[in-house]
Amino acid sequence: MLNSKNIIIGVTGGIAAYKIPLLVRLLKKAGAQVQVICTPAALQFVTAETLTVLSENPCITEFFQPETGAWNHHVNLGLWADALIIAPCGSNTIAKMTTGQCDNLLLTTYLSARCPVWIAPAMDLDMYQQAAVKDNLNTLQNRGVHIIPAETGELASGLLGEGRMAEPEKLFAALDDYFAPKPSHWNNKHILITAGPTFEAIDPVRFIGNHSTGQMGISIANALIDLGAKVTLVLGPSSLKPRKEVKLISVISAKSMLEACEIEFEHADGLIMSAAVADYRPDTPSPEKIKKSEPELTLKLVKNPDILHTLSHKKKSTQFTVGFALETEHPEKYAVEKLKRKNLDAVILNVVSENSGFKSNTNKITIFDKKNRIFESSVQSKDQIAVILLNTLNDWLF
Repeated sequence: MLNSKNIIIGVTGGIAAYKIPLLVRLLKKAGAQVQVICTPAALQFVTAETLTVLSENPCITEFFQPETGAWNHHVNLGLWADALIIAPCGSNTIAKMTTGQCDNLLLTTYLSARCPVWIAPAMDLDMYQQAAVKDNLNTLQNRGVHIIPAETGELASGLLGEGRMAEPEKLFAALDDYFAPKPSHWNNKHILITAGPTFEAIDPVRFIGNHSTGQMGISIANALIDLGAKVTLVLGPSSLKPRKEVKLISVISAKSMLEACEIEFEHADGLIMSAAVADYRPDTPSPEKIKKSEPELTLKLVKNPDILHTLSHKKKSTQFTVGFALETEHPEKYAVEKLKRKNLDAVILNVVSENSGFKSNTNKITIFDKKNRIFESSVQSKDQIAVILLNTLNDWLF
């Protein structure tokens, strides 16, 4: 399943680096394109020439090529890769990844990568058991980094214990398994999706609304179709449309969205609510256009129904509900509170930034569930985020 995949192998200083040529061979044999990035310390254990010949790409270490002065563009490398694996990954690199340090080409590429990342820790047994190392590994795992645990065996120190890097065949299998088609629990499930904004009328030509385009919810609906699900999308005002296989129900206001959802949820297996529903609406919309006659205009706003709270608190034992939380401050706190208050099975946190939120083609999410599991994605396109989200929920909900 690795045919034509772009794989970056990051090699750090450690005796286990001598095993990496075999990993390169396995990946090349599977049809992958391989780029090796070594830290300077790694070249004390394995030669750049060996890795260059086997990968069929120049093994790179420095930001600039000393012969030509050409820039090894870490941002382009991060965008090129379908996967990044760092093996062996010592305690120093693990600590730097945790704190965001980037004093070499490998670390800057890691921070630029939008692809899934694996690390294969390798160090002496006492180092591997250090509380700081364990904490750093837990932190990286909670951020979505895949950890391939060190194994028990004979170590370079002569001691016997846990700390030996997993064998190249196991590293290869971790990547191959990730890209292999997975059994989908979404097949034949009827999923209700909400997306887009709601517009709350002030008069026949004016409204209260927000900047949501509905793109994230539409991406989820389309991805569910690919997974064999039956999908109903209740979509607020949006110029975007889902695939024709999606049953589309167009609505305008929060009240009309609730009415449609109450009917559809009765027959659904679950709800994923990504709509940005207006919290308030004008109490009494004017039947005629309000003229600009007075220096001030006061609107009385009343609270809209909480669609997600309403549906989630009357779901059946066979149904699930998933919500979105778009936050600008204390994001994790408010997301977890929403998870509990609204009786959700999972909540997806968005933080408003230039790379995520409304009107952005990319997104970054953190998923929390009622079993206290956390998954954090990197910044990726909303179509890619939809696949990542559904793969995670596939493992967590069913």
